[in-house]
Amino acid sequence: MATRKKAKGKAGAKRKKAPVTKAVTRKKAPPIRKTRITRKKVAKKKPLRPPSPQKAKPTAKAAVKPTRANPLAQPKVSKPTPSLPAQPAPSEERIGIVSHYYSHPSVATLKLESGTLRVGDVIHIRGHTTDFSQTVESLEVNHAAVTEVSPNDDFGLKVVEHVRQHDIVFKVRS
Repeated sequence: MATRKKAKGKAGAKRKKAPVTKAVTRKKAPPIRKTRITRKKVAKKKPLRPPSPQKAKPTAKAAVKPTRANPLAQPKVSKPTPSLPAQPAPSEERIGIVSHYYSHPSVATLKLESGTLRVGDVIHIRGHTTDFSQTVESLEVNHAAVTEVSPNDDFGLKVVEHVRQHDIVFKVRS
């Protein structure tokens, strides 16, 4: 086998690379600049004890600039919040309360407290965000259609609007 001769020169010296010629020059993309990562400043914690009066530093009061009134701006008018009257209308009698509402079939389950309710009666449902009247079109007890319900019955009632739990049901006297 043939053996290679060692290159003569300085021991541990690096070899020079031959210059490379470029045939086609391309336009280089601009260098990507590194952005600094800014960290959110953490608020200082309040001391557990108030500082002693000897170490208290005087604080400068900020000057308050007077604001000019805009002549085109309209004054803000606050809307009165609707509140439930303490007593129902004289032509209404409280008969029950909503115990649950099923949104897809628009059915409310009610607990009848007093009186009777029949198909064809007019009821008024009132709550925090609910206030409407409707005629009773269908009543169901245990998935069976009935025409009349008596006190202490839990029954289903088809409603025309969204009702919520704990809304009060009144029967309108005619």
